[in-house]
Amino acid sequence: MASLKPVGINTVLSSTDAGTVRTAAISHQGENIRVVALSQGVHVAIGTLPTATAENFFVPTTDATEIAIGKAQSQRVVGITTGATTVLDFPEGTGSPFAVGDACSLTVTGQSNFDFSHKIVKSIDNSAGVGGYFSTRITVDHDSSSVTDTFSAPYAELRGSFMVAVKTTSGTGTVHIQQVQTA
Repeated sequence: MASLKPVGINTVLSSTDAGTVRTAAISHQGENIRVVALSQGVHVAIGTLPTATAENFFVPTTDATEIAIGKAQSQRVVGITTGATTVLDFPEGTGSPFAVGDACSLTVTGQSNFDFSHKIVKSIDNSAGVGGYFSTRITVDHDSSSVTDTFSAPYAELRGSFMVAVKTTSGTGTVHIQQVQTA
């Protein structure tokens, strides 16, 4: 059996059969999550705003289960235009690892007023030379109009994010969710 390396934090949810319970946004850092269901088996849904139902992936209490969530997406941000939506500029010569509809979170070193969590990508612009601009830009559904600073941070990173929803088969239970890498 391969050994696992934890990535990020362990998230614990109290689950119920009365309805779905969802995590807060999780910064996508690994290719798999490990799910451990205690006392009751759970159905698991992963996505932007998932809702777990009986049709989703089932994790029994007998074994921890690893679920592939895909390659982590991240990109350096070199420019930010604030407004009713937020436009993020990527470095010249790079593309966007994000697609329209993906959720993402921004962390700006030294200027945290630009930070946001789990916002949706609305559009991607790869048009070269429009207004003298030669890099990929994306528009995110985040109202940053209250930010009056000029972006000048030494480093900013946009990273994909996701949520996990669970629902027990009956009664209540506890679920542990952890991103992992195979070591």
